[in-house]
Amino acid sequence: MFKTSRSRLITIGLITALFGYLLYSNGLKLGLDLQGGMHLVLEVDDPEGTMTLEAKADMIDRVDRIIRTRIDEFGVEEPLIQKVGGERLIVELAGISDEDRAKEIVQRNAFLEFKLVLPTTDMTAGLSRIDRSVVAALGVDSIRALGRDVVATQQPEIVDLLFGSGDTLLSTEQNDSNEVVEEEVVEEEDPLDTLQPFSSLLNTGDLPGTYLIAVEDIPIVELFLGMDEVQRAIPRDQALQWGMELVGRGARTYRYLWVLEEDPFLTGDRLETATAGRDPQFNQSQVQFELSRAGGRTFSQFTGQHVGDNLAIVLDGEVQSAPVIRDRIGARGQIDMGSGTPLEEASDLALVLRAGALPAKINIIEERTVGPSLGQDSVDAGRFAGMLGLALVVFVMIAYYRVAGILAVGALGVYVVLVLGGLAGFNAVLTVPGIAGLILSVGMAVDANVLIFERIREELSLGRATRTAVEEGFKRALSAIVDANITTLITALILFQFGTGPVRGFAVTLSIGIVASFFSALFVTRSFFIAYLQGKKASDPISV
Repeated sequence: MFKTSRSRLITIGLITALFGYLLYSNGLKLGLDLQGGMHLVLEVDDPEGTMTLEAKADMIDRVDRIIRTRIDEFGVEEPLIQKVGGERLIVELAGISDEDRAKEIVQRNAFLEFKLVLPTTDMTAGLSRIDRSVVAALGVDSIRALGRDVVATQQPEIVDLLFGSGDTLLSTEQNDSNEVVEEEVVEEEDPLDTLQPFSSLLNTGDLPGTYLIAVEDIPIVELFLGMDEVQRAIPRDQALQWGMELVGRGARTYRYLWVLEEDPFLTGDRLETATAGRDPQFNQSQVQFELSRAGGRTFSQFTGQHVGDNLAIVLDGEVQSAPVIRDRIGARGQIDMGSGTPLEEASDLALVLRAGALPAKINIIEERTVGPSLGQDSVDAGRFAGMLGLALVVFVMIAYYRVAGILAVGALGVYVVLVLGGLAGFNAVLTVPGIAGLILSVGMAVDANVLIFERIREELSLGRATRTAVEEGFKRALSAIVDANITTLITALILFQFGTGPVRGFAVTLSIGIVASFFSALFVTRSFFIAYLQGKKASDPISV
C-alpha cells in the first residue's frame, strides 16, 4: 500500500483531514488554569484518629462517586476528580461561576432514601390538577408559546415508543373525522380543561411506576415540577422524582420519571454496609447489605407488607435503582440484579448505598480560585511562546538544511494537527503544563528530523548515491529515535499514573506528542523525501 509516494501522500492527507475534523468538531477543552474555575482538596474529617486507613479509603471512594453524580449541577465539562492517597480527593471545576454553590454541593453529605414505587394509576387523578395548575399559573398564551397547546387524549404504549408508531400527542388538528365537532367543543370549553401541558409530555414507561420523558422535553418538565402550584397539585403522600440515567427507546432517548411515596420509610443513616458479589448458585450479580438493629426491624416490617412491589433506592433526589421485593428482608438482605447484569453495575449500586451513610464529614482543606482573566493571560502567554518557538524552529531548519528543512517544516505542520486533533479526539483537557508538554514534544519532533538529516549527510560524505544515502540515513537514525521516544513515553506514563492534576495534564499532552512525533519523523518526513526524489537521478545532489 505504501510502496508509491502517491499512496503515502494520500494516506497522510486522509489522516491529517481526520484529525483536523476532530479538532474542528470537538474543539480543545481548556483546564482550570486556562479558563478559570475552582480547585478544591477534600479530606476525611477524623479529628479523633479512630478511623482505619481502609475505612478512610472506602469513604473517599464513596465521596468520589457522590461528586461525579452531582457534577452535572455545575454544568462543568470534563471535571478533574482524582484520589490522592487514601484520605484526600482533588476536585477541579473549570469554568464555574457560582463558587459558593459549588462548595456547598461538593461538601454536602449524600442523602439516601428508600421509597415505595407506586403505580402510575395513582397519579392519574393528579395529572388533571397539575395541568390546570400550570395553565392557571402561566396563562394560555405562555403555554402555547412553549408549544404545549395540544390535548393529549391517550398515552402511547411502550410498543409505540420502540417501533415508532404514532406521535405521543393527539391534537384536534390530527383528528380529521371529528374536526368540526372538536372545534365547537374547544370554543365552548374552558382552556383550563382542554389544555394539558404537563400530561401531554408523559409517555407510558416500561417499568412499574414510571413515565418516559423525551430528552428535548426534560427542561419543560423540570420547569413545571419546580413550580409551587404544581407541587401543591400533586396528590398527598405522592412524589414525582427523576431517574438517574438516560435510556434509548427506538430512535429516541428518554429519562424516567418515577411515581413514589413522598416520605421514605428508611434513610441511609440506618445502613451499616453494602457489598457486591455473585450468587454462587445462579451466578447472577447481587448486592448484600446490612442495616442497624432498628433499621432491620423497620425494613423487615415494610418489605413483609410489600412483597412483589418495587423498592426505589433514591440518592440525592434521583432514583438509582428500583428492584422488586421478593421476600421479607430483615437486617441483612440482598438485592438480586437479575441474570446478565454485569458485576460492575452491582458494585456501583453497592457504592451508592454506602455513599448515603457516610461515617464522617468531608472537609475542604485547600481552596484556590483562578479568575478567567488570569486564565486568559496564561492562554496568551502560551500562544506567544508556542508561535515564537515554531517561528524560530522553522527559521533554523530552513536556514541550515534548506530544501530538507522545508520538508521537515511540512512534516511539523502535520505533526501539530495530529497532536491537537488527538487531544480533541480523546477529550483531553489542555492545561498550562500541557502546553509545556506540547512545546517539548515539538522539540522532540525537530530532534528526530535533525538526527535523520545528519545521518543522510554522513552517508553522502562517504560517497553514497543520493537515494541510497536517504534510505541509509532513515534506517541508521531509526534506533536512536525509537530509544529516545520510548524512554520519554515510559516517563510520561509514570507521571500520568502517579502524578496529580497539573502533572497528569503535562503527561497526557507529552504522550500524544511523542506518538505523533514518531509517526511524523519516520513516515511523514520520509514520504515527503520520497516525493522530492521522484524524477531525480540517483547521482543528482540534494539540498541537505
